[in-house]
Amino acid sequence: MVFMNNPTPTLHMFCGKIAAGKSTLARALTDRDGAILISEDDWLSTLFEGEINAIPDYLRAAERLRRVVAPHVVVLLRAGQCVVLDFPANTVASRQWLRDILAQVAVSHQMHLFDPPDDLCRARLRARNARGDHPFAATDAQFDEIARHFEPPTSVEGFNVVVHDADQSLSSPGTPG
Repeated sequence: MVFMNNPTPTLHMFCGKIAAGKSTLARALTDRDGAILISEDDWLSTLFEGEINAIPDYLRAAERLRRVVAPHVVVLLRAGQCVVLDFPANTVASRQWLRDILAQVAVSHQMHLFDPPDDLCRARLRARNARGDHPFAATDAQFDEIARHFEPPTSVEGFNVVVHDADQSLSSPGTPG
């Protein structure tokens, strides 16, 4: 068995609304770098099957999962693994959790930022729901409720931000204002 370690362990993180393209890029980065993928949606849908029916249910379950995942991510990074952490980093508070992880280990990191128009995200969400290939089928109302809280990272937060356009191709790296 061959393991493809990235010579520089990197933590990949994602900021973007529902159906913005985060998980698609996460899978591509995992394939490209031979990284360890940790997907919040996969873990939540398995560990809390049938228990997440509303946003407060999600928030409660996500907090429990983060308490378990954070030390695991630190161990993987310290072991030299590249980690693709497919958890939404859509608020200052959620990104603080990621800052806390990075404070424990000296590794490279990239915050992948997606901010396509809401109409495009809704169209992708409806298509994804119709395919039935995602563990959660958010409604338009849930999209709107969650999107209200979206806050792109600012330079003050100190992340290495990589901005992706609506087609998920890489545009210019940088830190938005």
